Amino acid sequence: MHSPLVVLWRALRGALGSHKVGSSSQAGREDLNPVVLYPWRQRSSGGLSRVKRDWIIPPIRVLENSKQVPENLVQIKSDKIFTGEVIYKLEGPGVDQDPKDLFEIDDKTGWIRSMIPLDREKNRSFTLKAFALSPSGERLENPSTIEIVVLDQNDNRPNFSQKEFAGSVSEFSVPGTSVMSVTATDADDPTTDNAILSYSIIGQESIPPLRINKTMFGINNETGAIYTRDVGLDWEVVKGFRLTLQVADMSGMGLISLANAVIHVTDINNNPPRFAPDLYTMSAVENKVDFVIGWVNATDNDEPGTGNWETKYTIAKGNPSRNFVIRTDPVTNEGILSVVKALDYETQEVYTLTLTVENVNPLSIKAPKDPVSSATVVVTVVNENEAPRFNKDPIEIVVLESVDPGTVLASNIAYDPDNAKLKYDILRDPEGWLIINHETGEIIARKPFNVRSPHVKNNIYNAVIRVTDTDAGGISTTASLVITLRETNDFFPQLFPRMGTVCSESGRETSGLFLSAVDEDLPPHAEPFTFQLQDINVSANWTIIQVNETHAVLRPLVELETGEYAVTVLVTDSGTPSLGAYAQVNVTVCLCGKDGECKTEAAAIFGTRVGVSFIAVLVIMASIALLLLLLLLAVAVGNCRRHHMKKGEGLLVGESDEDIRDNVLNYDEQGGGEEDENAFNIDLLRNPVDVGPLPISFYPPITGIPRGKQPLRKDYPDNLPSPSYPRKPPADPTDIEDFINDGLEAADHDPNVPPYDTALIYDYESDGSLAGSLSSIASASSDGDQDYDYLNDWGPRFKKLANMYDPR
Repeated sequence: MHSPLVVLWRALRGALGSHKVGSSSQAGREDLNPVVLYPWRQRSSGGLSRVKRDWIIPPIRVLENSKQVPENLVQIKSDKIFTGEVIYKLEGPGVDQDPKDLFEIDDKTGWIRSMIPLDREKNRSFTLKAFALSPSGERLENPSTIEIVVLDQNDNRPNFSQKEFAGSVSEFSVPGTSVMSVTATDADDPTTDNAILSYSIIGQESIPPLRINKTMFGINNETGAIYTRDVGLDWEVVKGFRLTLQVADMSGMGLISLANAVIHVTDINNNPPRFAPDLYTMSAVENKVDFVIGWVNATDNDEPGTGNWETKYTIAKGNPSRNFVIRTDPVTNEGILSVVKALDYETQEVYTLTLTVENVNPLSIKAPKDPVSSATVVVTVVNENEAPRFNKDPIEIVVLESVDPGTVLASNIAYDPDNAKLKYDILRDPEGWLIINHETGEIIARKPFNVRSPHVKNNIYNAVIRVTDTDAGGISTTASLVITLRETNDFFPQLFPRMGTVCSESGRETSGLFLSAVDEDLPPHAEPFTFQLQDINVSANWTIIQVNETHAVLRPLVELETGEYAVTVLVTDSGTPSLGAYAQVNVTVCLCGKDGECKTEAAAIFGTRVGVSFIAVLVIMASIALLLLLLLLAVAVGNCRRHHMKKGEGLLVGESDEDIRDNVLNYDEQGGGEEDENAFNIDLLRNPVDVGPLPISFYPPITGIPRGKQPLRKDYPDNLPSPSYPRKPPADPTDIEDFINDGLEAADHDPNVPPYDTALIYDYESDGSLAGSLSSIASASSDGDQDYDYLNDWGPRFKKLANMYDPR
């Protein structure tokens, strides 16, 4: 059973009292006499036994900055000293931990001593552990905690947070207006009088000096808040104040420190600007812009460089067209008057402007209630010879490219401000499309425009017009002429290609000829193109299919025989109005191989899967040889007949002239020959849609029908009787033209034969012809023995034949 430690300590003011600061050293030494206490030895009534307790030690108070070192602080003892030797040990900050060597303990007696003076501002307290050990190191008692508290002395002066404080206050501020606050600190114990501070103002100086002598500011001695104490702060009189501040601890009775405070008096806008002088005269040259004509001045007593001093000028009257503007010079605060819109002497010679001036910042309520300052500026306009002026620049014109020459494109394009006589001319017209009236300025089209000209970009043609006045000096002005050309539909679309090949099989996918067209016009007067077949009979065998806006395909509807076909196609553009053109497409219908390419008949036959036997080939070759033999025999017979013709009987063999003419049989009409231009001049037709139905004789020859396939007429009912044809020739050879025309008229109304201008078929010419074969139109004797002059009497259609046999 361990006995409790008996703690002995010296109380600075009694056993548990406090030490009074400032007590004499003698009393302090007397109080430090050790006292040994045994607090656990208690008598208890009723025979109660003593209870074992841990160490209970109140804090030990030590005065900082003590000069009596080393100094005994407290003695600790253990009851174990009555049974044997006890060794005391001490651990913690100030002993074996930083800061070290501040305290030590006598291991025999248990006295705890301070070794050097303590500083409360560095270490306010120390918590140590005390041990009671046997000589062998065995712990005899539980460790006891000892707390040492360092007592404060007033050893630190208070310090201001700044050496010089700065603040501001508006002029004319009322007393009690808060200006600023100052602060200070003291390192002593804030719970003692050593750290209680008191502020005061011990000096005041005006800026500039000696402007104000009365005390203008006060300070709260506890908070350090500075405030105004009196009226009379005027920025125009004093710009600021320099104050000397003091702070002292122990409520103003202790240590002191000093600092400065500079208080600036700020300006308020209590002075409106004033014009000086208030009347100005200036001059300005007409027709010039963006130039200064003069300056005006206004004064302001407020602080320069601030919004209270800066001015803004306004033109209040006399500037309805806004010819003038005024701005402020930021350095001098003057008003700069400028012309921004040209003046015209002929319109107005003198301007009277009224100017006003104000501050940028609004006036304070403490400013005088005076009216806004104003000034008058008289501006005289100086006259000069002015250049002519165009009404518009550029001059913009929109016109059709196909404008008629002599059309007036523009007029009244310029004028002279001085009413001088003007002269007009064209400076630039690269295509020479324009002329101008030198006196009136009318712009006239010399010839139609061409939108495809290299000088036309994006349908715009540019020219330059100049106008010159006739006054002294001859001032000139130029303007651009911008002509926007509108495209007109003046080119016919041209079909291509004009020839090609197609396969005879109508069902073949590749059978067809692709057609397209070109048009020199620009959109929207070009594509999309429309392709059509105009002839009804051609449409029975052919069709044309539109592929896209620029292409179509010509394709047979039925299986056609091989040979040459002429198909007339009408191609029309999309212009307004639209233009269309007929074009004849020469189509070769052929037998095609597997690849869709044309081949000869023999190649096509041999290329088929069925093939041709050798015997069939021999039969074909024999047939060809027989045909050649018959052809030679016919030639020989013809020559024999030519040699038997009598001299002087003419080209056509017969018994008389009448017999010859009577043998000219009616074979309808196949065209007008060289003089019939209606049948072939079909390449260009304007607006074929608007033309309406044309007479039968107007349509081109139907040349797209193979030999042996006679077309049927669809304009007459079937099985109508044929009209009677003239058979008896006229008595006069010169009437043969009328004879033929009668036959043509009958053929046109014959429902059983093709119409006029149709490729007719003459496989069989009829029996009993006295004229014989056409191949026998020759003399029985040599050509030199014949006289062909009589052919000239048969009309113009036989003159070419007479010329062919003219021996001359």
